[in-house]
Amino acid sequence: MTHSDPPARENSRRWLALVFICLAQLMVVLDVTIVNIALPSAQADLGFSDGDRQWVVTAYTLAFGSLLLLGGRIADYTGRKRAFVIGAVGFALASALGGAAGSFGLLLASRALQGVFGALLAPAALSLLSVAFTETRERAKAFGIFGGIAAGGGAIGLLLGGWLTDAFDWRWCMYVNCVIAVLALCGTGLMRDSRPAVRARLDIPGVLLVTAGLVALVYGLSEAESEGWSSGMVIGMLATGGVLLIAFVLVERRTAEPLLPLRVVLDRTRGGAYLAVGFAIIGMLGTLFFLTFHAQVVMGYSPVKAGLAFLPMTLAVAVAAGGIATRLLPKVPPRALMVPGLLIAAGGLAWLTTLEPDTSYVSGPLTGQLIIGFGMGLVMAPAINYATHGVRPQDAGVASGTVNTAQQIGGSIATALLNTLATNATDDYLADRASEIGDPAVLHAGLVEGYTTAFAWASGILVAAALLVGILMNTPRPRPGETTEQSGDAVPAAHLG
Repeated sequence: MTHSDPPARENSRRWLALVFICLAQLMVVLDVTIVNIALPSAQADLGFSDGDRQWVVTAYTLAFGSLLLLGGRIADYTGRKRAFVIGAVGFALASALGGAAGSFGLLLASRALQGVFGALLAPAALSLLSVAFTETRERAKAFGIFGGIAAGGGAIGLLLGGWLTDAFDWRWCMYVNCVIAVLALCGTGLMRDSRPAVRARLDIPGVLLVTAGLVALVYGLSEAESEGWSSGMVIGMLATGGVLLIAFVLVERRTAEPLLPLRVVLDRTRGGAYLAVGFAIIGMLGTLFFLTFHAQVVMGYSPVKAGLAFLPMTLAVAVAAGGIATRLLPKVPPRALMVPGLLIAAGGLAWLTTLEPDTSYVSGPLTGQLIIGFGMGLVMAPAINYATHGVRPQDAGVASGTVNTAQQIGGSIATALLNTLATNATDDYLADRASEIGDPAVLHAGLVEGYTTAFAWASGILVAAALLVGILMNTPRPRPGETTEQSGDAVPAAHLG
């Protein structure tokens, strides 16, 4: 055996571990959209109302979004591999419960439990990746793959959900998680565990404040879709969430062992990465949400055909994240990829504002989603990489939880804000043509008016995000001969300034 064999063997273990870590990430991400396709069938089977339907989605997002910071800190305290295993097993059991649900209440309970265990699994998976890949070029490649899954998993969920619902039953949209979880757990022996030598005391006041604040914020955003932004309940929940989160920041400033050390989010590079992820998800989920309805309602696609229609977006994400971002990330500052990526995605959304009811798939949805997917790939790979830029090993879990929280809040804003804008635009269009509402062509034109309005707003939001990220992130270009490998108190990014 040569002296170089052990490092080579360790290197191959890391890449094999990445496969299983990405499987866990895929499970969490696709579960945001896979159930959307199954909702009509689940509603017919269990007999719940249209008003209750949103709770199947909200139960998951509330639990997941509000507990991510706590899940990340638990992973830091107890060990990332242990948290990964508990999260994956719990997610699988919750999914099995949902698949077997005979009542609406049991389905809701299973979705909430999925969110709870997902909030432990997602940051554990990302922090395992962060501590496994520390060499510059390897880290860039690993995060390119992981970022591509984070960006494209929603589209995969639509395809898989449509196929499972058509070929089998809506319940398999839940059962499939059991299969993925078992596969992910097969790789735990390859993962390098880490935990602090001394466990700090859990910041209970911080846990209560941030959990309650995020619950109020996510719930308020979720209800804004149906109740309207001027609703007293919505305003009250958003205000309550804001007050609680401000109180959380004040407590964290004074606590010796905080749940979220403010140094994690106040770093300009990491802060820019969190903002980029949150804003990028607004564009991504906005695209998936409205193009799904456009494909099925306006273009008449079946669930499976609608899912297949989104495959090009996933491929565009993979090309940009895995083929381009991973090659450039060690050589250029992250904003040199993220700012153009946000602008490219904004251009794709602007393209979709030209949709008409009779626009062909190739000239409309296909072209738009290829541009958006390419832009998102350039954003997500460096953003998720730099979300753990320079953090201390004991903070890797909570830093991972923070980027997942940014994704969740961005997704909630996308659903609530853009759907409200789209609905209002559609209502205004149809109100001006009240005598023609019985004509399907007029209804389709009204729906497209709403979709294109949402695309226009999402495009503007991404342009603003590009400007903000360009100003905020300040990581310099690496100098010739500079090494970025770290061995001490920080987890490096693909290159460090």
